[in-house]
Amino acid sequence: MTSRQALILATLGSAGMMLAALAFQYLGGMPPCKMCYWQRYPHIAALLIGSAALVLRQRYLLLLGALAAAVTSAIGFFHAGVEQGWWEGPTTCTSGPVGGLSAEALLDQILTAPLVRCDEIPWSLFGLSMAGWNAVLSLCLTFCWLYAYRRS
Repeated sequence: MTSRQALILATLGSAGMMLAALAFQYLGGMPPCKMCYWQRYPHIAALLIGSAALVLRQRYLLLLGALAAAVTSAIGFFHAGVEQGWWEGPTTCTSGPVGGLSAEALLDQILTAPLVRCDEIPWSLFGLSMAGWNAVLSLCLTFCWLYAYRRS
C-alpha cells in the first residue's frame, strides 16, 4: 500500500465513521450524548486534514491526522469505560447520587439534565458499544495515518 492509498483510507475511514454516527442519529433514532459529540470533532478534523494533505502534500499533515484519529480513539475508550461503569464520566451527562438534595435542587437537577446520558449503552455489537467501536476503529485509522507518514 502506498502512502497516498493509506491517506485516502484514513480519510475515508473518518468519513465512514461520521456517516455511521449520523445514520445512528437520524435513521436509527439514537441521539448522541455529549461525549459522542466529542468523538465526532476529531473525525471532522481528520477529514479536513486528509483533504488538505491530498492537495498540499505536506508530510506534517499526516501526523496531525494521526493525532486527530488518536484523540477520538482515546475519547472513545474513555466513553466506553464510562458506559461499563469502570470510571465516572462528566457529571453533566451521567447519573449521580441524589441524596442530600432538597426537593427544589433535585427538581432543578432533573430539569437541567441532558436528555441523553453518557453512561448508558444504546447499541452494541459483539459486546462493544458505539463508543467502543469508535475507539477500536479509530485506533486502526491512527495506524493508517502513521503508515502514510512513514511511507511518505
